[in-house]
Amino acid sequence: MSLYDKDHKERVLRKNAARRRGIYLLPNLFTTAALFAGFYSIVQGMNGHFGRAAGAIFIAAILDSLDGRVARLTKTQSAFGAEYDSLSDMVSFGVAPALLIYVWALHGLGKLGWIAAFIYVAGAAARLARFNTMLEVADKRWFTGIPSPAAAALVASFVWVFHDNAVTGQQVLWLAGVVTLFAGVVMPSNLRFYSFKTLNLKKSVPFITVLIPVLVFSLLAWETSLVLFSCSVLYALSGFATSGWLLWRERRRNDIPPL
Repeated sequence: MSLYDKDHKERVLRKNAARRRGIYLLPNLFTTAALFAGFYSIVQGMNGHFGRAAGAIFIAAILDSLDGRVARLTKTQSAFGAEYDSLSDMVSFGVAPALLIYVWALHGLGKLGWIAAFIYVAGAAARLARFNTMLEVADKRWFTGIPSPAAAALVASFVWVFHDNAVTGQQVLWLAGVVTLFAGVVMPSNLRFYSFKTLNLKKSVPFITVLIPVLVFSLLAWETSLVLFSCSVLYALSGFATSGWLLWRERRRNDIPPL
């Protein structure tokens, strides 16, 4: 091999290595953006801009859903990315929602308020830790415990919808406490929630199905906070229905006598 060919090959190898390093940065950029949205939510909540703070949590949830997909599409999954994602989730979906609802309402309950907020944070931490340890063995169809982004969406949309309708946190103190405790307890629970990971978007569907996203976006444009809160509540309650159905199906299967 000539000296020119050798130098050319080394340049190509260095260029490919640099390109691979750049691709690995891509999913982590989405994670960093989600982390920034969570931090922005904390800052806005501390400054009393509760609508902005709640909206930032939903932006963080969208970005969080993209980083994993980008990593799989570009084949750039890594242990660092998984750990970084969990730390980002803890800020965006653990600390940010708890601080938001505490500043908006729970501080009026005194010690009970910050205890409720801490229970939410602890639930988020436990949920994320269990998710990481069960990642390889978990059934892809279901989440065990409500995902932290969904729990954060429930808390954030609760604040958002009341704030938009000129209801102060002090007027719904106890309801805010119940919602916070509910979200904190359901996260590390054994309830099953549909993960949407097995949803086949390439499958042929009736034409009317295409109208569903149009309807959803129209409703979001009409009343964003109310629609997001309604969807969050329905998903949070779906865990009880899904778990009950799975338990009933398992018992029915066990009652069938062998042939």
